[in-house]
Amino acid sequence: MSIQSDAETESPKRQAIISAAGELFVAHGYGAVSMDAVARAAGVSKATLYAHFASKDLLFASIISQACRESIAVADILPDPSSDIGDELSALGGRILRFLLQDRALAIHRVVIGESIRFPELGRAFYDNGPAVLRRVFGAWIARQNAAGRLDVPEPERAADLFCGMLRTGLYLRASLGIAPSPSEAEIDATVAGAVTMFLRAYGSGPATD
Repeated sequence: MSIQSDAETESPKRQAIISAAGELFVAHGYGAVSMDAVARAAGVSKATLYAHFASKDLLFASIISQACRESIAVADILPDPSSDIGDELSALGGRILRFLLQDRALAIHRVVIGESIRFPELGRAFYDNGPAVLRRVFGAWIARQNAAGRLDVPEPERAADLFCGMLRTGLYLRASLGIAPSPSEAEIDATVAGAVTMFLRAYGSGPATD
């Protein structure tokens, strides 16, 4: 699925469309929002809307892509090399989990879960422009650590999935269901620390530490 270039993302009208569509999708759901409604909310003509986005799923894909770029620019979240790979994984895990726990990220995820069965293109747009990008980039980083002898990982992208899956445990589940209270920083740090410990026990090149 093709997403517009960075130069195109600077268009004020395009930004107005993305902002309006995001609010509508979160408030009313994907299926209930028409392209006509998006055009009205954004204050643009249908011709202008379709000039930027040929379909609703492409519009939704752009919302996901922009949210990831703004909050968790995947290529930029990879930690700088240090003497301790555990510290690097902790920094990475903290950024990922804090992004996942943002109100907007949770709201978009709820829309996807609630409507992707009826609208498969919605789930595909979300996966291709969010989780799949992280899986690919994080997997490549893990592969580099493996080649350098810092990890022992036979399947880097699978290992990336497992690490991210450990971040999406009870803390994230409660937040996604709207169960109070909101996660504290201490709880987030503890979840990340647990994921790092388990990951290094499975894939560390030396003895794991508690």
